[in-house]
Amino acid sequence: MTTAGSSVRANVSEEEWGQRVDLAACYRLVAHYHWDDLIFTHISARVPGPEHHFLINPYGMLFEEITASSLVKVNLQGQKVMPSPHEINPAGFTIHSAIHAAREDARCVLHLHTLNGVAVGAQKAGVLPISQQSILVLSSLGYHDYEGVALNEAEKPRLVADLGAKSFLMLRNHGLLTVADTIPDAFAFMYVFEAACAIQVRALAGGGELIPIDPRIIAGAQAQVKQVTRGAGGGLAWTGLLRRLDRSDNSFRS
Repeated sequence: MTTAGSSVRANVSEEEWGQRVDLAACYRLVAHYHWDDLIFTHISARVPGPEHHFLINPYGMLFEEITASSLVKVNLQGQKVMPSPHEINPAGFTIHSAIHAAREDARCVLHLHTLNGVAVGAQKAGVLPISQQSILVLSSLGYHDYEGVALNEAEKPRLVADLGAKSFLMLRNHGLLTVADTIPDAFAFMYVFEAACAIQVRALAGGGELIPIDPRIIAGAQAQVKQVTRGAGGGLAWTGLLRRLDRSDNSFRS
């Protein structure tokens, strides 16, 4: 008996299958941490190889349901380049395609509507330098003003310009976005981004004067993170996160 998973795996490279497993795991982890917004955000990853092809979630599936084989392979225009029974939300790929096209290093783009992220995105001052988590975000953070639901192609160059070469982008009144050359790094960046926002919401709710962090510490944040993670970045925790998923439900690998 041939399953959908085995059929897809037989028709892609081992490198692509590995990318599919990691991306499916990333979707499951977003659901695990309750960062998902029903079906309405996206994580995309570039398929290894010379083609500019990308993997994205099938429209209508909950993040907790996504598997390696259910991910849809598309080109920069959001058109399927491999047979799939699933469709995607072309509007959802607007933000992702703009960044993938502009940044060769953007092998993974992770965009979420977390409650804490949207709350801080609605605050005029944005991310405040008040936590250890915030210093990494602030060392590579851009802001993009809200222009409505991401349907307008004309918004793409403005979004790309606001992101620049940074790893973190706060979409004002909308949500959070991280960019990295690996899926583990994009996830780790989002974990820190969301944590910084959650801490800020709680600190502001607690009242009293906040203690800002010295800008000189922020300037050295990226070097400090490299030292702490021994240069492995998000990959240092990734295998442990995969073990967590495997213990509860390893169907993301199918």
